[in-house]
Amino acid sequence: MTMIPESPSASESRSDARRLRLATLVFPPAGLCLLWLGPGTLGRKLLGTLGVALFSVVYAAGILFLLHRFAGLRFEMQGRPIPVPTWQVTDYERLEKARAANGTAPVAKPAVAAQKSATVPYWTDFRGPNRDGDYTEQPINVDWTKSPPKLLWKQPIGGGYASFVVADGLAFTIEQRREQEAVTAYEVETGREVWAHSYPARFQEWMGGEGPRATPTWHEGRLYSLGGTGQFRCLEAATGKLLWQHDLLAEHSCSNLYFALSAAPLVVEDKVLVLAGEPQGRDARMLIAYDKVSGALAWKALEGKAGYSSPMLVTLAGERQLLVHSSSHLLGVSPTDGKPLWRFPWRVEFDNSIAQPIVTGTNRVVLSAGYGTGAVGLELNRGEGGFAVKELWRNKFLKNKFTSSVLHNGHLYGLDEDILVCLDATTGERRWKDGRYGYGQVLLASGHLVILCGDGDLALVKTTPEQHVEIARIAAIKGKTWNHPALAGGKLLVRNAIEMACFDLRP
Repeated sequence: MTMIPESPSASESRSDARRLRLATLVFPPAGLCLLWLGPGTLGRKLLGTLGVALFSVVYAAGILFLLHRFAGLRFEMQGRPIPVPTWQVTDYERLEKARAANGTAPVAKPAVAAQKSATVPYWTDFRGPNRDGDYTEQPINVDWTKSPPKLLWKQPIGGGYASFVVADGLAFTIEQRREQEAVTAYEVETGREVWAHSYPARFQEWMGGEGPRATPTWHEGRLYSLGGTGQFRCLEAATGKLLWQHDLLAEHSCSNLYFALSAAPLVVEDKVLVLAGEPQGRDARMLIAYDKVSGALAWKALEGKAGYSSPMLVTLAGERQLLVHSSSHLLGVSPTDGKPLWRFPWRVEFDNSIAQPIVTGTNRVVLSAGYGTGAVGLELNRGEGGFAVKELWRNKFLKNKFTSSVLHNGHLYGLDEDILVCLDATTGERRWKDGRYGYGQVLLASGHLVILCGDGDLALVKTTPEQHVEIARIAAIKGKTWNHPALAGGKLLVRNAIEMACFDLRP
């Protein structure tokens, strides 16, 4: 049998094909360039392009997996439907090493009781004394162009979305440290950790990530803390000593919320109130009241599923009452026994009632929510048959998603998704909409808005209904920032799931 020698063109063709495959495996764009620069018909090149494109998807997925597995790449939701790739420190051992390097390592535990401050504690609740984001303790520096806020300290912190409360020289929060939740106390002046009360608990969901959500509450030397999985604890604020505890989900036949229990505990007279999630049993309830000293159960009320906003103690239409968000209503509730006084239907997509109600008058309240919901102004009137709720206006000009608005001189200032907006509180009329601040948080102080932006920047904006006036914006902390700032004694405390910082805002 006679062997026919291979032609040089056939050998070159196979060699080109091997080079093309190798280039595509190493770097798909290089393979694509070789494909179109080399010989071949248009049809073969188009078919090859399709193959390279499909392989590129697998190639990119592999690269992302390796970066996630070995380089710390994370994909986090920052408020929009598409996740954003980012690098975050999540291993708490690395946080402790960073603290040691910065000279902010925790003191020995158990800690010596902190010295009591001569001043009366002010910022002891979520969003301030009235839970309305309005700081009135003292004037702040509003000339950031000439005298920007001075950074006092900055250091790493564990995960979660809680804010700080401040008393007796300590700033308290709750954070995720690997497989444990930790209620922590830091010196306001230095950032040094004074004590940490830790216990096994970890909440995580794929959109918001890991960590507890609810801000602790300080009252008369006690700290009340609610973890993401329903661990409700009362601690001695000076030392972190555990005084009493309850497992809300187990004890009250409730299931956790999709984004975790998020409402800050509320102290009312001799009781501390907490939202327990979604009732499952016949006798299960979601609003629980305990004796604030002993932790004994006082009463429980409300059959509906809890919302994510924190209960507020207010006076409306001449009656002292609680404002409580369920997943489908805003309720006015008696603070003595939890009996509903009135209710207004308020349904947000995915049951995400997150923003705090805003009291705008002696008998008026404004609600707002994101996810396409908007805002509504309500008027509450009392008659012989009880309370009647009247809707005054409704629009989509103010869509608070993960934040809450503030009231100043009859106008609402808040984030419509991620853009700042000013509304007339009486009519709902929009006065202006301008400036992007991400999914951040808004604080009112000295006639100005202190905005902790979604990317960790700090911005100062003048509260005027005429126009949007941003005075200055500075870098504060890095990473996605949804946590509310805290302000006490003129010192601004900010945090996210990666780091925390303290700025001096005193004039």
